[in-house]
Amino acid sequence: MIDREKFDEWYNEIVEEAELCDKRYPVKGMNIWKPYGWKIMQNIDAIIREEMERTGHDEVYFPLLIPEGYFKKEEEHIKGFSSEVYWVTHAGKNELEERLVLRPTSETALYSIFSLWIRSHADLPLKTFQIVNTFRYETKMTKAFIRVREIHFFEAHTCHEDFEDAERQIKEDLEIAERFFKKLCLPYVTSKRPDWDKFAGAYYSIGLDVLMPSMKTLQVASIHQYKQNFSIPFNIKYEGKDGKHYYCHQTTYGMSERVLGAIIGVHGDEKGIKLPSSIAPIKVVIIPIIFKGWEEKIMEECRKVKKEIEAMGLSCHIDDRDKTPGNKFYDWELKGVPLRIEIGPKDIENNVVRIATRDGIKKRIAREEIEKIKDELKEYDERLYQRAKEFLEKNIHVLNKLEDKEGIVELPWCGKEECGKKMEEELEMKSLGTPLPEKECNEKCAICGGAALTWLRLAKTY
Repeated sequence: MIDREKFDEWYNEIVEEAELCDKRYPVKGMNIWKPYGWKIMQNIDAIIREEMERTGHDEVYFPLLIPEGYFKKEEEHIKGFSSEVYWVTHAGKNELEERLVLRPTSETALYSIFSLWIRSHADLPLKTFQIVNTFRYETKMTKAFIRVREIHFFEAHTCHEDFEDAERQIKEDLEIAERFFKKLCLPYVTSKRPDWDKFAGAYYSIGLDVLMPSMKTLQVASIHQYKQNFSIPFNIKYEGKDGKHYYCHQTTYGMSERVLGAIIGVHGDEKGIKLPSSIAPIKVVIIPIIFKGWEEKIMEECRKVKKEIEAMGLSCHIDDRDKTPGNKFYDWELKGVPLRIEIGPKDIENNVVRIATRDGIKKRIAREEIEKIKDELKEYDERLYQRAKEFLEKNIHVLNKLEDKEGIVELPWCGKEECGKKMEEELEMKSLGTPLPEKECNEKCAICGGAALTWLRLAKTY
């Protein structure tokens, strides 16, 4: 991992050097996705789409613009976004009769229509998701993928007959997140956000946070239990089996391009980024080690190996550019390609291929055992995950009094808002919330000295 003092500078440079994005677009906080970065993001999207299909969610795609009347239907929600939204006021020279919002999130747009889609208990549960762009006027310093104004956003929205079924959905969302982030080799902590920091309009909110090398946490996903806080103002009702009408209970699960920012930060090093094999556009790169008189034999062998690797379902590329092998190694390590194969005259004579994983493991594989590359990639992914997990666990500090610590701090808390906010003030940290699953606490509150009901997690955050 990158040294914490150098992390932010390294991060700002690496997202452009690795050709993930271009920050030179003239609207601040709205960056250009370059082809390589966009392929990575599409691969991330493919994993969550697979999870949605597995769990019975249907994909929708709603319009970008939300009428002001829709947006104002839920007062608590709009308070949470009022300072962040972009307004469309004119069509050409004509002033619009009703202002339009560039969606900051989609509750108000979807739920106005859900009220038309849902009529009977037979229509439930309704489980939908979409992958769209959202827009928020971010006032803090922007950072590629982490804090931007145009956000590549995943959001799942569900409607249920009762609170119990919505709670089952929350449990399923947590299971989805566990599978999803394991594929990305990203360990995280799960916390129930304090009431003063829950999503606008939510009954309660759950945050999933990773720890970056800067010792700041980054929220990579959130799950919200809405109860009936949106269904009542949006009139989302169903007719029950008893012929009576009831308001639905609702949940959401959201993630953004911050997931890519987390992968870059958590797995990066001084050579560049490290991509888990699940999302790498190129999983294996072949570098021909050319010697005079061997040119055609080496290239023929490279093409054969490429064909066999692609037959395993792995993306593979031969780098036949007119550059030295060392320069090619540098380029592909910068881009985080999981595995490199080198083929030269001695390798052909000895019937082997030389491999090097992005995390520095080098070995030779017998030519007839080329299928072992699949195992090498699995082991590489597991090493990425375990290293990140060790870093996270090493930097979670369970304390019984206020102390200056880097990383994530857990303190005994009586549950009172004033004590929680006092911890934030004293430590100059932000509350992540209470641990999920719940942890027993038999200590005294670190602020008031009263009986602690639970632990409160705090950290410096992005």
